[in-house]
Amino acid sequence: MARKTITGLSQRNGLWHIDKKVNGERLYESTGTGDRAEAERYLIHRLEMLRQQKVYGVRHVRTFQEAATRFILEHKDQPSIKLTALCLQQLDPYLGHLPLTHIDDAALADFIRDRQTAQKLPSGKTKKGVSNRTINIAIERVIRVLSLCARKWRDDERRPWLDSVPMLKKLEEKKSSRKPYPMSWQEQTILFKELPEHLVKMALFKVNTGCREQEVCKLRWDWEITVPEIAASVFLIPADFGGRHKNSGVKNGDERLVVLNSVAKQIIDKQRGISKEWVFPYADSPLHRMNDTAWKKARVRAAKLWQEENLRPAHPGYASIRVHDLKHTFGRRLRAAGVTEEDRKALLGHKNGSVTSHYSGAELGHLIEAANMVSATDSRGPVLTILKRRQA
Repeated sequence: MARKTITGLSQRNGLWHIDKKVNGERLYESTGTGDRAEAERYLIHRLEMLRQQKVYGVRHVRTFQEAATRFILEHKDQPSIKLTALCLQQLDPYLGHLPLTHIDDAALADFIRDRQTAQKLPSGKTKKGVSNRTINIAIERVIRVLSLCARKWRDDERRPWLDSVPMLKKLEEKKSSRKPYPMSWQEQTILFKELPEHLVKMALFKVNTGCREQEVCKLRWDWEITVPEIAASVFLIPADFGGRHKNSGVKNGDERLVVLNSVAKQIIDKQRGISKEWVFPYADSPLHRMNDTAWKKARVRAAKLWQEENLRPAHPGYASIRVHDLKHTFGRRLRAAGVTEEDRKALLGHKNGSVTSHYSGAELGHLIEAANMVSATDSRGPVLTILKRRQA
């Protein structure tokens, strides 16, 4: 007699998935295996679990995929939901099919190993493994989901999805993370000469205002406010501005005051009339990011030129200079010029308890004076001594 085939299984991407209605409810999940016989045994096991829940009130042990899906649906309006969804998507092949009770360091071991390992791309290029910080961001998402399972989410019997949250170990970051690299005036001159014209303007504005990358890319003219008492203007970026994504917002959740020193003011004046909406348009639209191919190629050329001029290799931090290092450069120069910590926080847009939109004209004038202490475009600015270890 022929063996009866169990219905409700379909194969996708090499794995068998369950899609079956049981007592009017849909059972939809991955079996985690590409073997048909093993998938059938798993389906029989899940059907027996459902029967016990229905007849005896046995608690439903949910999978991580169920919890991750609920998290995304409940937090779809969260500014960082795209990053969270990406992390959970990357975790799904490793954790998605596992019961919540089986999520521990051992379950994450393969995910961590694979993310740290360099990968060969179809183009022939090699993609480096990600940093410990990137992996920790994913682990933090797992902890967040499991915390909601234990502390908030309940089944029909008012029991938590998970009894307790496991202690998941995160990777060490301090030794592996790249340190900020504030540029010297000579390094800035060399780098900026290698950048295309549109990036030079944005980079020079950024290194004189301490703005974040997206605050420069998406800077709008309707954020400019004239301050007649001091014959100047500032920009006030709203707390809910889009950034790279629609609802990213300003990092600390407050309005961001952008004070213009003499260099930044010259750049702004030259940009007037180019676009009615964007301060730094590129082909009538804002740039998605400054850290593009042109930036990466320019820093390679700049490091080579620096070596030719100084007869020694450029510092690794300069050879891999990031767009965000321009903000660090502005902050370090302010400190070297003797600008107070309170004024540095205001100029850098850091949260310091003050309401940025309530500055008086005199206070704004004071901040402009402070920003002008680092408004040089070459070595005439405040000396910034960077302690660097001798390269082996």
